Amino acid sequence: MSDFDLDELAGELADFAPAKKKEAAYTAREERIIAGFEDIERFYEEHGRSPRHGEGRDIFERLYAVRLDRLRAQEDCRELLAGFDKHGLLTGGDAAVPDEEALDDDDLMAELAGLGEGDDITQLRHVRSAEEKRAAEEVANREKCQDFAQFKPLFDQVERDIADGTRSTRPFVKDAGFLKADITRGQFFVLGGQFAYVAELGEPFKAPNGEVDARLRVIYSNGTESNLLLRSLQRALYKDEAGRRVTEPEAGPLFADKAEEGEIETGTIYVLRSRSDHPLVAEHRQVIHKIGVTSGSVETRIAGAEKSATYLLAGVDVVATYKVYGVNCQKLETLIHKVFAAAQIELAIPDRFGHVVKPREWFLVPVQVIDEAVERIRDRSILNYSYDPATGRLSRQE
Repeated sequence: MSDFDLDELAGELADFAPAKKKEAAYTAREERIIAGFEDIERFYEEHGRSPRHGEGRDIFERLYAVRLDRLRAQEDCRELLAGFDKHGLLTGGDAAVPDEEALDDDDLMAELAGLGEGDDITQLRHVRSAEEKRAAEEVANREKCQDFAQFKPLFDQVERDIADGTRSTRPFVKDAGFLKADITRGQFFVLGGQFAYVAELGEPFKAPNGEVDARLRVIYSNGTESNLLLRSLQRALYKDEAGRRVTEPEAGPLFADKAEEGEIETGTIYVLRSRSDHPLVAEHRQVIHKIGVTSGSVETRIAGAEKSATYLLAGVDVVATYKVYGVNCQKLETLIHKVFAAAQIELAIPDRFGHVVKPREWFLVPVQVIDEAVERIRDRSILNYSYDPATGRLSRQE
């Protein structure tokens, strides 16, 4: 077909092209109303019903219920949203029926009144449900941490890390992507002016509202601890205007900030912590680490750890990773193990077939010393150092 024929065909088809839809121009207030109604629509699609009132319900469902009541009551809002109401929510087909135990909605509506100023419905300042009050009381119910000496070096190190820029702190807010799933064992937070360390994370369970929760053991830098629910810690961090999440150490890549042209990424140094209930591991869990180097994915390397004697027949937590460029992974791993040879621990456990296995690569050494060793690998000074268990430090060999 010639170019002329193609042009003719394009002209013919143009006559049948649908007219371009005129884009609607909304005021800032109208955009907020539409966005707020879309939240309610998403709730309906997730739960199969409109949001309802009631103190036993999630605080945000109750706020959505009040918002829906207000939208239904205002004619201009109904007209604006008519084209967006896919489920007939504005006609009251699935009414937000109040429960007898519903909290006074005047307080909720007062909170919603600020939406016209650009506030987000999830940023509550004054409204506290009974559930939130119980959570606050639980957070405040702290007791003395009897084994705080075990955790104090971790708090000292995180302070140094923040001071020298190895770590940073970020606001714990929903629009930054920090959800309850992000609260995991080994993380640090700032809550009520104190560092909070998640030392233990219990088995997950389903709460009465259908969401997954878990029991935590949280240690605070003032020497106290609390046994609270994951969701309670999450709510406390959201509520605390100064609540922050402490990032993981930014160790950076090894030997270079990035691979040189034509050089591929060689692998990763990984530091693991075991969840084993072996008496020795349980007693010194915070300072027993497996150190290795892999040329593949760390996730792949530790897959099925609970079935491998190498990993003590238990799951593991990844404490730290460091990218490696242009080095021999096997030789690097041998070098690291040589540096920490004096801290290597002897463990003997039966495998699945009853055979006694002695896993290697497990060392009784604090993670901050491993960080220092990586730094010395980076500047090539590691060859002059080895780990001294008596002092808990790397010592220079004369």
